[in-house]
Amino acid sequence: MNRNVSLEEISDGKLYGPNDLVKADCRDCQGCSDCCCGMGESIVLDPFDVYRLEKGLETTFEKLLESRLELHVVDGVILPNLKMEEGRDRCTFLNDQGRCGIHPYRPGICRLFPLGRFYEDHSFRYFLQTGECRNQSRSKIKVKKWIDTPDYKKNEAFVVRWHYFVKGLQELLCAQPDMEAAKRINLDVLETFFFRGWEEDADFYEQFEMRMAQAEKRLGM
Repeated sequence: MNRNVSLEEISDGKLYGPNDLVKADCRDCQGCSDCCCGMGESIVLDPFDVYRLEKGLETTFEKLLESRLELHVVDGVILPNLKMEEGRDRCTFLNDQGRCGIHPYRPGICRLFPLGRFYEDHSFRYFLQTGECRNQSRSKIKVKKWIDTPDYKKNEAFVVRWHYFVKGLQELLCAQPDMEAAKRINLDVLETFFFRGWEEDADFYEQFEMRMAQAEKRLGM
């Protein structure tokens, strides 16, 4: 999700690479779960997030939509996001102790926090959000270690690919005057990258690239 603010407003003014040290380590959060509450629809998921959840929870995207996830429109594109618990306004995956129940396969946005991504020239770097985490005694940690995602280079390439695909899709839908046609495009993207499911025994990134090539061909992107 893009934020219409300047880096100076929300960060320490620095941009970080994967091997840089950044003051992000909350030391297991020490019982705090503030960042898992009041998030609304902002924890938008990408296909790899859903793949990890399906695999980790041994379930399907359809099952997750019944209570844990929901679909909403992000600048014209329908995408899934983590659902907040009704009446308590907190992530449905938080347990009774206020701890993450899906920590090993938590979504990418959760892994990043309190970092964000700054996209430029079909690449990105990281920035530290200074007002998002109330813990001010954080320790320095290498960015790549903090994000805690295997096959970092493959994941980095995937993140860039998906970001610019969604950006192009938003532009395509914005220029589409036919609402029914826009709906069909959204349904096609949802089916291709979310509802169809992913083969556990095959490399996710290879599967993703095959589907992406097919989707771009169908959409003329």
